[in-house]
Amino acid sequence: MRNLKEIQDLRSILALDFIARAIVEGFITGLHKSPYHGFSVEFSEHRPYNSGESIRFIDWKLYARTEKLFVKKFEQETNLRNFVVLDTSSSMLFPLSKDRANKLEFAIYTSAALMYLFRKQRDANGLITFSDKIDFFSEAKLNDAHFNFLIGELQKILESYKNFGPRETNLIHSLHTIAERLPKRSLIIIFSDLLIDDNMADLINALQHLRYNKHEVIIFNVIDQNLEINFEFDNRPYKFVDIETRQSIKINPLGIRQTYQQKVNQYFNELRSRIAQLNIDFVTADINQDFSEVLITYLLKRQKLY
Repeated sequence: MRNLKEIQDLRSILALDFIARAIVEGFITGLHKSPYHGFSVEFSEHRPYNSGESIRFIDWKLYARTEKLFVKKFEQETNLRNFVVLDTSSSMLFPLSKDRANKLEFAIYTSAALMYLFRKQRDANGLITFSDKIDFFSEAKLNDAHFNFLIGELQKILESYKNFGPRETNLIHSLHTIAERLPKRSLIIIFSDLLIDDNMADLINALQHLRYNKHEVIIFNVIDQNLEINFEFDNRPYKFVDIETRQSIKINPLGIRQTYQQKVNQYFNELRSRIAQLNIDFVTADINQDFSEVLITYLLKRQKLY
């Protein structure tokens, strides 16, 4: 699939709903709980009546039992501000193959599918892309012109990424920048392979920055399970080249496979555990699967949980 507009025909995805787990700030009536209270459809709690205010929402049945005046408070429903955060560094171009989608293509297809889903729900879409810095930043808006602009931006990346040249990753700095630029409660969906050289504690601190600002965060860890985790290369010499730095090394994969698997699994197991402690969803997005399969599996699981 090269035309992202075809994704709007994937009824298996668009038939589902995505309801925010956390309370979010919005600006129209929608599916998600607001942190603000108003006189809406669902009762929340009582509060004491203040002299001089309208008696319209006094709970007279409660007054008959207690002889005290209480006002009913209701929870507003709201729309969602959704921000897709897309890692466009060179490591996302793996594998360099014409036969199947690489990590960046997989992430773009999944991002576009989520945007179509949020659009169906009348939720606002925003888009942020980064490599060693924030490369593109769009506010979340609802109108069709803005939505088409964002899909066009994803389409542009899909068609031009081969001309990017080496792009290193600075995930931690980018997440801190995003946290500072998004003052309102939002849903932030991060697509990245999470392959960083930095201290893991720094990454956790950056994610804590987002959670401190009351954002709900979901991470799609876009990875090639066969090659990057299981290290399933043939028993022959290879020249491995770092896509970002162009550093290279010649080795036989069989000689280091066991040690490699041990270390990479230890890294991701610890990362997954520490991210779970932040109440952040961690989705392993294996590019050997179809993107729609990965997304539908997550959405169905989320519906059962929340």
